[in-house]
Amino acid sequence: MFLRLLSDVRWQRAGQGWWIMSSSRHSSTSGAEPHLTPLPAHAQVVICGGGIMGTSVAYHLSKLGWKDIVLLEQGRLAAGSTRFCSGIVSTARHLSIELKMADYSNKLYQQLEQETGIKTGYVKTGSISLAQTQDRLISLKRIASRLKVMGIPCEIIPPKRVAQLHPLINIHDLVGAMHVPEDAVVSSADVSHALASAASLNGAQIHERTSVIHVVTQKGCVAGVETDRGLIECQYFWAYELGLSNEGPVTIPLHACEHFYLLTRPLKTPLDSSTPTIVDLDGRIYIRNWQGGILSGGFEKNPKPIFTEGRNQLEIQNLQEDWDHFEPLLSALLRRMPDLEALEIVQLVNCPESFTPDMRCIMGESPNVQGYFVLAGMNSAGTSIGGGAGKFLAEWMVNGYPSDNVWPLDLKRFGALQGSRTFLRHRVMEVMPLIYDLKVPRWDFQTGRQLRTSPLYDRLDAQGARWMEKHGFERAKYFVPPGKDLLALDQSKTFYKPDWFDIVGEEVKCCKEAVCVIDMHAFLPCYGQQASKKPAAVSDLPFTLFPILQCMGDQALEVLQYLFSNDLDVPVGHIVHTGMLNHNGGYENDCSIVRLNKRSFFMISPTDQQVHCWAWLKKHMPEDSSLLLEDVTWKYTALNLIGPRAVDVLSELSYAPMTPEHFPSLFCKEMSVGYANGIRVMSMTHTGEPGFMLYIPIEYALHVYNEVMSVGQKYGIRNSGYYALRSLRIEKFFAFWGQDLDAFTTPLECGREFRVKLEKGTDFIGRDALMHQKQEGVYKRFTMFILEDHDTDLDLWPWWGEPIYRNGQYVGKTTSSAYSYTLERHVCLGFIQNPDPETGEAQVVTPDYINRGEYEIDLAGQRFQAKAKLYPFSSLFTTRRHKDEMEFSGFQGK
Repeated sequence: MFLRLLSDVRWQRAGQGWWIMSSSRHSSTSGAEPHLTPLPAHAQVVICGGGIMGTSVAYHLSKLGWKDIVLLEQGRLAAGSTRFCSGIVSTARHLSIELKMADYSNKLYQQLEQETGIKTGYVKTGSISLAQTQDRLISLKRIASRLKVMGIPCEIIPPKRVAQLHPLINIHDLVGAMHVPEDAVVSSADVSHALASAASLNGAQIHERTSVIHVVTQKGCVAGVETDRGLIECQYFWAYELGLSNEGPVTIPLHACEHFYLLTRPLKTPLDSSTPTIVDLDGRIYIRNWQGGILSGGFEKNPKPIFTEGRNQLEIQNLQEDWDHFEPLLSALLRRMPDLEALEIVQLVNCPESFTPDMRCIMGESPNVQGYFVLAGMNSAGTSIGGGAGKFLAEWMVNGYPSDNVWPLDLKRFGALQGSRTFLRHRVMEVMPLIYDLKVPRWDFQTGRQLRTSPLYDRLDAQGARWMEKHGFERAKYFVPPGKDLLALDQSKTFYKPDWFDIVGEEVKCCKEAVCVIDMHAFLPCYGQQASKKPAAVSDLPFTLFPILQCMGDQALEVLQYLFSNDLDVPVGHIVHTGMLNHNGGYENDCSIVRLNKRSFFMISPTDQQVHCWAWLKKHMPEDSSLLLEDVTWKYTALNLIGPRAVDVLSELSYAPMTPEHFPSLFCKEMSVGYANGIRVMSMTHTGEPGFMLYIPIEYALHVYNEVMSVGQKYGIRNSGYYALRSLRIEKFFAFWGQDLDAFTTPLECGREFRVKLEKGTDFIGRDALMHQKQEGVYKRFTMFILEDHDTDLDLWPWWGEPIYRNGQYVGKTTSSAYSYTLERHVCLGFIQNPDPETGEAQVVTPDYINRGEYEIDLAGQRFQAKAKLYPFSSLFTTRRHKDEMEFSGFQGK
C-alpha cells in the first residue's frame, strides 16, 4: 500500500501542478499590465507588504483612527508566503503573549466575514494535540492550565476520546491529548483580502506591483520611502523583512527554511469541514481537513535552510518537491492515519518560511531608526498570531506602546551578533525541529555557542562548568564535582526534581558559609547587602556598562535625574539602585548607577537589556554634544565576591580594611587587588548575601581570579553557577527585569517605593503616573509564595507561568520560582490582582487582601497550597536586620 501511494505521487508529479490556498479571484491573469494608480506624495505611514501581517497592521491602524495609510505590495495581495500558509488557527502556545495574540486572532477572523462580506474560510474545527509520552502530556497540561484561566475552553482527554472526535486517528501509542474545541482553520489569503478591504474602506490606500527600494531617513528618523515608482514622504514605516534604509541596514535576525506539506484528494467519504485539526507533536506533523481530503505537514529533524545569500522575489513561487526529504513526515502521517495509504496525493507543497533565533516572532521599533517598525519571523504561526500581532504593533505606532507586555517579542532583545548569516543558518536548523520538540524547563540552544566568553571561560570549563547561553554570552549553570557522570547531568531534562539538585544545594550552602565562583554572562539587576562576618563566594560576571560623562556644568546630573526614578544627587562613590520608567511609571530598565565624580556616572545594566537600554537613553537624552554616552562593556569583566567571608578575602588581597565601618554598604572605591590597579570595588551583590562586586579591566581578569582563588582556599573557596544565584535571589524576594518586572510594572506594585524620589520635588519620567497611583492604590502586587503541601522529590516542580488561585479564584500567575535550600521548600514569585468575583472588574490590592487569602498554585492541573507574604520568608531565620538592609533588599510590603 505504501508503494501504491508513492506511485500515485510519481504519477501526480508527472502531471500538471496545482496552485493552492488561492481562489480564482486571486490568481494572476494574462494579458496587458493592469493600470496602476499614482502613488501619493505623502502618507503618515507606509506599509511594505500585503500579506496577512501587513494587512493586519493596516486594518488595526485604520481602526485606531489613522487614515493616511499607504500599503505597498511588490506583487499581488496575499501572493507571497501568506498564500502558502496552512491556515491553522491554534491558541495552544507556550508563551503568554503569543497565546493572547492567537486568542485575539481567532475571535477577529470569526467576525471578519460579517464585517467585510468577504468569505475567509473560517471554520471552528477545534484542535487535538496528541501525547505519546508522559512528559509530553505534562507539557500539554501546563498549556491547558494557562488556556483555562484565559477563558479558552480546553480539556485533557484520554485516547478513546481522541478516537471519538477523529475516528481515522490511530491511538495505540497515545497516553492522552489536549482538546481545544474553539481552534479553527481559515484561508489565510482570503483573511488578508478581508483585512485589506476593511482597511481600504476606512481610508487606507493599497498599491500593488510597487517595490520599496529603501527607506529615507533624516537624523535617525523615518522621512520617506523610495519606491520603483517614486518617493513617498512619511513619518512611519512598517516592513515584514526589508531592513533597508539610506543610513545603514536595520538588522532583522531571520532566516528561511523550506517548509513542506502535502494535499490529497477527498477521501472516499470526504472529511467533514468541522473535523478537528490534529497536532502530533511527537510525530512532528499536523493534519487538517482540506476540501474533504487532508493537508498535512510538519517540522522535520533535518530542515533545509534557503536564501542564506539573500533573495528578494517578486512573488514567492512554489519550490521544488523533495519526496525523499519529506518521507519521515509522510511515514509519521501514515502511522497516525493508516487508512490514508491508498489516498491520492494532489501536491507536495514546498514553500519558504522564516524562523527567528529563539522561536519567537519579532516586532517593534528599530533601535537605530525611529519610526521604523518591524513585524516578522512568525516561525510558521503567522495565521495563528497575525491578527493579534497586527493589533499590538498598531497600538505601538499610534500610542507609543502596546496594550500588553511584548518584551519577549521585541526586536531590541537582539543585538548585532544575531545578524550573522552563518549564525542564522545554523540556528534555524536547530529552531525548526524545536517547534514540535518537547521543551522542558532550562533547555538550552546548542548552536551559536561559545560566541561571547569571558576571559575566565577556559579555566571555569576545565573545572567542570556546565554552560548555558544568554544574549550570546556563555554562563555557568553549575559546576560538576569530580567523579560525577557529566553525560547524565547534561541529559537531566525533566519537569520533576532535576539531577543537579544536590550540586546546586552545595553551591548555595557555600555561598552562605564558604567561597564560590559563579559565571553569569548575562547580568542580573544589581542588588546588594551590607557585609557581615560569615564565609564568601565569587562570580565571574559580564554586564553592560554605560559611563555617562559630562565635561562642564551640572547637565549630566540634571539629565539623569529626569531619566531615572531614584535620586542620583548623592556623594561621590555612592551606588544607587534605580530604574528607567516610562510615562505610565512602568520599568523600561532596572539598573545601578555609581557616581564616580561630580560630572561622571557609571551605569550597570543587564546584558540582555543592552540594545533596549541604549535606544531608550539615546531617545530621551537632549541633543547636546557635551553630554557623552559610551558603552564600555567590552573593557571590563567582573567578579562577584558573595558571602560573609568576602570581607576577609578582599582585605587580604588589597591590604585595606573592608569592614562596614571602612567600606559601607552601597559604596564604590577604586582599589588595587593583587598586582592589578584600577579595580572598581562595590559593596553589593546580586543575592542578598553580603559581599562585593569587582569591576576589572579585562586584561587583569585572569590574574585577579587566580589571586581570589588562591587566597580563598583557606576559606573553602569553590566554583558555583547561575542556578545557585537564582535560588538565592528568589528566596530573598528579589525581582528580575524581563521575568518579574516589565514595562507594565511600577515600583509601587513591587514594593520599591523607597527607590523612587517622589518626595524630592524633582521631576522624572513616570512621576505623574506614580503620584496618581500612590493616591489611587495599586491593582496588582508582587507577592512571594511558599508551597506548603508539595513533595520536592515526587511532585512536579513549579518553573514559571503557573496560575495562582486565591480562595478558588484565579488572581495571577507566577513569574519566577526556585527551590529554597534555606527553607527546604519551593518559593514562587508572582503578581496577584483583586478581580471582583461577580463582574471581574479590577479592584485595589491591599496588604490586608493578600494576607487574608488562601492560596493555591496550579502545577499542570494539580493545585498545591501556598503561603503568601509581602516580605521574604528567609527573614524568619534572621534575628536582626538593619533598616538599610531591609530597604536594599526590597523587602517592604506596605
